[in-house]
Amino acid sequence: MKEHVSSVLVERGRVEAEYERRGNEIDKELYSPWHPAEVFLRTERKRIAARMLQAAGKFPRSEDQCLEVGCGAGGWLSDLLSWGPRQSDLHGIDINSERIERARELFPAADIRLDDAVKMPWADGVFNLVVASTVFTSILDQSIRRQIANEVIRVLAPRGVLLWYDFAFNNPGNPNVRGINRKEIRDLFPVLHGKIRSVTLAPPLARVIAPRSWPLATLLETIPLLRTHLLAVLIKS
Repeated sequence: MKEHVSSVLVERGRVEAEYERRGNEIDKELYSPWHPAEVFLRTERKRIAARMLQAAGKFPRSEDQCLEVGCGAGGWLSDLLSWGPRQSDLHGIDINSERIERARELFPAADIRLDDAVKMPWADGVFNLVVASTVFTSILDQSIRRQIANEVIRVLAPRGVLLWYDFAFNNPGNPNVRGINRKEIRDLFPVLHGKIRSVTLAPPLARVIAPRSWPLATLLETIPLLRTHLLAVLIKS
């Protein structure tokens, strides 16, 4: 038990240190909402996610309880709000206190928790929709990945849906993340079933092309070899 707690604390410390490093070293304008590439990337992922949810009969409705794991300063919460659920039906959890504080400012009626996702503070089966976006690739400890995946499954309601978005390939320039492929998604969530598809024009390429030509960026995104992320809509049996 002590070894388990220790491994969780070590991994949490590593992730928090990586948050701090990225905050200090990466140009904040790179992910600014006005940046053409960021607008392009967010627009495309939201469009495809909405279409996949609708096709599965799981597009969120008013009063659906929705959770984002690793919500940061807001993550997908604004997208969920635009889709229909009320702010009071939105929930989020993250380990970064600064980001949580910002999320609470943006969504004062939502339930935003500063906590660890290895043991989430909600009852079994309460969420119609859980979002996990660029979370699991930041966790290098495989046992902790599985614990968080089990927690996602636990809090999902029967016939609830996981909306997954994350990158599928390792980043050779960043050893603090590890890509997750289709097989590992299936292995992490064996009782969830649904569709997984590749999405997102490789961000370094999008940052060059999108500011100059949105149509060209859209065209390039249709080429599977240039897509770096996986988007999944997985339903609990």
